[in-house]
Amino acid sequence: MRMLARRLLLPGLTALALAATGCSSTPHTVASEPAAPATLAPSGDGTSQQLDVAAAPQGSPTPAAVSRGDGKGKTEKSSLKVASYDKESGRAVISTAPERPARTPSPGKSPEAAKPVAAGDVIASAPAPGAPNGLLAKVTEVVGKTEGGTEVKTAATTLNSVLGDDKADGKVPVDPASVVVEPLMKGVTFSWAKTGGVKFGPEGAKLPLGNLRLDVNAAVDTAPDAPASAGASVTGFVQLAPQVEFSYDGTPGGGAGPRGAFLGMSGDWSSQWKLQGRAAASTGAPKRIPFAKLHSSPVIQVGPVPVVVNLDLTCYIQVEADGRVTLDVQQDVKGDFKVGGSYATGKGWTPVSQSNVKSTPVTATVTASGKVKGALGAEASVGLYGAVGVTADFAPYLRGEAEAKATASSDGKTSVSGAWALYGGFDLSGNLHLQLSLFGTPVFERKIPLGTLNREWALVSGNTGR
Repeated sequence: MRMLARRLLLPGLTALALAATGCSSTPHTVASEPAAPATLAPSGDGTSQQLDVAAAPQGSPTPAAVSRGDGKGKTEKSSLKVASYDKESGRAVISTAPERPARTPSPGKSPEAAKPVAAGDVIASAPAPGAPNGLLAKVTEVVGKTEGGTEVKTAATTLNSVLGDDKADGKVPVDPASVVVEPLMKGVTFSWAKTGGVKFGPEGAKLPLGNLRLDVNAAVDTAPDAPASAGASVTGFVQLAPQVEFSYDGTPGGGAGPRGAFLGMSGDWSSQWKLQGRAAASTGAPKRIPFAKLHSSPVIQVGPVPVVVNLDLTCYIQVEADGRVTLDVQQDVKGDFKVGGSYATGKGWTPVSQSNVKSTPVTATVTASGKVKGALGAEASVGLYGAVGVTADFAPYLRGEAEAKATASSDGKTSVSGAWALYGGFDLSGNLHLQLSLFGTPVFERKIPLGTLNREWALVSGNTGR
């Protein structure tokens, strides 16, 4: 009976594969309805500035920015640098760049004039010794001179202490060459492409500039009763062009906290992957298999202020199966995504999650009865100066199911019917975190969920009977 059901399903499912190959791509756009990033309107007080947002210059140290505690003048670039920092004690050693050494006090002047910083000053620095994620700190006490510079005690502070009533709004692509990749299993390779340093993907496939790509070829747990020919595996690639989105709308007159702000990550996503074989039954939560971790700490220049962004991505394979279906599916996924948090006075922080995805199955074959779902996704986090701000989980997936039924009557007549279907979809979820208060906005005491976006669309299906 089981063999009869399989004989019936296979011709029908071959037709499914042919239909899938010629299936046209249909966009599936999903967007949440939160408030958009704050509009950066003029404050009308004549003092605020519209700051440029761009990637920090490459090949030379990024100047620190200093806001003087005496309240005189704007935050400006400085020849000061963080020579060392101890996170546990909050102590830092501040030195002056060689080309602009600290002045020797003139006769009759206080020795304080020779100190590069004073209590109340705020320093924003790119990554430095002891501060791999940069440093944004307020000087609380000048301890004294050391061989390396001036030792100070510091305390955490917020971006509004250096951005004040200015405004900024921009998107900065992440240089793929700056991404550090840690493979978590065998069979993972990394490629990237950037202007002036193009690398090629596997087998000579040229990547678009600004893209990074991970290729994976990994086995997954196979059902115990599956034949050797039905060994389960996932092969394919994920290709990304991530960018940081940042905006800040200062309060006129330098009031407490900004009127608006936004921090998020967006980018283009494409993947092509193949799930085949008979995956072992998953019990409880779907089986998630991380295959690579990626980290980058790009520095974006917001006017004179170096803002250090920390990006982390963990790419994974996820399989959910009942152990009965043998699947052979290959899928192309293309689209974009955006996750982040938007702040407005009176409304607080609002989550932002958007995605525009289209998928095309290249091949599709399902045999036997049962269900299976496979995803090639990424967990992502974006924050500032080492503090997590937004986390997100973006997982395009493909789900297949097949059912076969056979009946027999006393007069010797038999009948077999079968039905199959293949679906594309994606899940997008995540949270806003307490550390977004780094902007100088009110502290919230719990995570704010982005909300779970789940959209699924039928790709191909069919049935037969006789």
